[in-house]
Amino acid sequence: MSSILFRVGRFSFRHKWWVLTAWVAALVVAGSAVGALSPKFAQDFDLPGTDGGAAMSMLQENFPAQNQQQSEPSTVVVIAAPDGLAAHNAQIDALVTDLQKLDAVTPETIVNPVTVAAAKPEMAGAVLGDNGRIGLITVHQKVNLMDVDMSLKNQLLDTLAEHRSGGLDVQATGGIMSAQEPAGKAELIGFAIAFVVMIIAFGALIAAFIPLVTGIVGVGLTMMLVTLAAEVLSINQAATAIITMLGIAVSIDYALFIVSRYRSEAARGGDRADAAGRAVGTAGSAVVFAGLTVIIAVVALTVIGIPIITQMGLGAAIAILIAVLAALTFIPALLGAFGRFAFSPRIPWIKHAEPSPTADTLGARFGRALVKRPIPFVVAGLAILIAAAIPIKNMQLGMDTVTDDQVAGQQLLAQGFGEGVAGPLVVVMHADRGTVEAAADTAVAEIKELPGVAAPQTLRWIGNGPSPQNPNTGADSAMIMVTPLSAPSSPQTHDLVEAIRGTSDTVAAQGAQLHVGGQTAIMSDLSAKLDKALIPYLVVVVGLAFLIMIGVFRSLWVPLIGTLGFVFSMLATFGITTAIFTDGAFGLIDHTKPLLSFLPIFLIGVVFGLAMDYQVFLVTRMREEFVHGLSAADAIVAGFRHGSRVVTSAAIIMISVFAAFMLSPDTTAKMMGFALAIAVFFDAFLVRMIIVPGVLSLLGKRAWGLPAWLDKLVLNFDIEGEKVRNRGLPATGDAASDTAQSTVVGTA
Repeated sequence: MSSILFRVGRFSFRHKWWVLTAWVAALVVAGSAVGALSPKFAQDFDLPGTDGGAAMSMLQENFPAQNQQQSEPSTVVVIAAPDGLAAHNAQIDALVTDLQKLDAVTPETIVNPVTVAAAKPEMAGAVLGDNGRIGLITVHQKVNLMDVDMSLKNQLLDTLAEHRSGGLDVQATGGIMSAQEPAGKAELIGFAIAFVVMIIAFGALIAAFIPLVTGIVGVGLTMMLVTLAAEVLSINQAATAIITMLGIAVSIDYALFIVSRYRSEAARGGDRADAAGRAVGTAGSAVVFAGLTVIIAVVALTVIGIPIITQMGLGAAIAILIAVLAALTFIPALLGAFGRFAFSPRIPWIKHAEPSPTADTLGARFGRALVKRPIPFVVAGLAILIAAAIPIKNMQLGMDTVTDDQVAGQQLLAQGFGEGVAGPLVVVMHADRGTVEAAADTAVAEIKELPGVAAPQTLRWIGNGPSPQNPNTGADSAMIMVTPLSAPSSPQTHDLVEAIRGTSDTVAAQGAQLHVGGQTAIMSDLSAKLDKALIPYLVVVVGLAFLIMIGVFRSLWVPLIGTLGFVFSMLATFGITTAIFTDGAFGLIDHTKPLLSFLPIFLIGVVFGLAMDYQVFLVTRMREEFVHGLSAADAIVAGFRHGSRVVTSAAIIMISVFAAFMLSPDTTAKMMGFALAIAVFFDAFLVRMIIVPGVLSLLGKRAWGLPAWLDKLVLNFDIEGEKVRNRGLPATGDAASDTAQSTVVGTA
């Protein structure tokens, strides 16, 4: 494979303008298609193969009006006054008047709850709570949820702020409050930090720009392709954040490895096109296998069977594939375009930006210290990971996706009407023959007796009969809105969902089928499905990646140590994330919440792939030096000499890109960004840079071999680039280079 990659790199360098034109043309074509079609991302959750998904399909088919209403935002404006809302009636009237002026509302449906309670006492309990101190105003807007943007939300927020005075508190939750600022700020911050890191890594401005430009091109093309896919597929907008996050990180990382290796190869002499070919044939081989490992990890997310997780995985796989292709073709073409100016202007005060074979770098010194006394390093690394993992005993999982600016409204809502009012359950029934009346009456009677139902005496069923005045007559489908006493993400609500589903046998005896849907039920189903998928997912990801690493490293010990190290880094990540976001450690989070149910399985997929990136990039160089004659200990030092600076830079870039998402005002985004950033920190710096090489030094040369019978079965991928190592080099120059390198490392 290295020979093929050598030719790809040399071709791209020599035919730079054709290659660059092809990439620019791809961007222009994709961008033009996006501009012409204007695809829309979905906002709703679809969960096929679950009871909640079946309920929503039944609701869509038999209650189109209600389904249409659910596709439009209904924002709950919560008003509160310690001295009672009646004392603020005029102020509430003024609020209602301004709410009626919002875009796309039906003015007559927005009413003062105090006025409603006075005119219709039977409705008082639905609009007033806490003895008249808290009230509800529903603002329904005739726009599709997919079209909601920050302009509508800001219009509402300005109105609420104007009337939040004189002892009247005005908050909102749900509906358009779920709109988020468009992505961009975090990415820009990540790019800025990455640029600074690359200046330090290369000591030259142009070389620092090359990975940055590659990242922009790769992520830009990826997002255009994903956006175009939304024209024919239902792709949730929430899936795009991780695609962007991961795409930026790996594009820059892979480019960093190729450019760094090209600098080393160019310094060895010969034609620069051959140097580009050798860089792609050696480091490019590592990029291909690292990318393949990440792709396997994220594509395996499809085994979970949850559309949004599948979309994240497949979108991330596209981002990784484009990042690999860019590293193999776009980077050599850029290097060819800049020619001898690629590593200029140089910044002289940055030390070891371009180390010679005889330079005693910080990485080499650390490598010597590690192989000299590996046990203290390994023990210290494991101790830190174990200490960070201790809070995992308090880890809770849930699907609390309420954004921070809705928390105040949710708290008032719970105080006045109970925690469950924000997450009603939709019970849907359908009779294939005859009417649903008997089954619906039976369901209502049984649900009233279940624990955890708020106001059971008010439960009623609504049919889909032909007469709007009496829809229950002649109905073959029925719908019951059930409000839990507990919060939407609580275990008690999950138990209530399952208890209602437990009545399905009784309802079936009456000739109908029953399903429980709504956002709360769907989130409950999502959590359950994620729990069941975790073990199969681990088997698929770790199993396939382990087999690939056997071929890459031609060793059993290296994949085994790398995989066990990953387990430790994941436990530490879950522990410290639980401590901060659930336990509220250090006071960093204002609104603590359980870890998102999909966070563990998602982190495992993404971080396992990234962890293997650093394993491949650092340890393959160690194996390369061992294969070329160095002792096991000297090979580890040589690996640090040539790889530690670039791996450290890549990890810092990755951490910076992820950590930038912590600047989001939303706790969920902060949680994702923090968990990814700290996972990369633990895995790159403690596991890959300390524990793995430390254990390898203890094993010595035993680490770098396969049993004879297995060695015959495993293909030789030539990940070290043995076939292209000296292509284009004069024999004397190569011999001198190799001799100098062996001498320096041997005496290190």
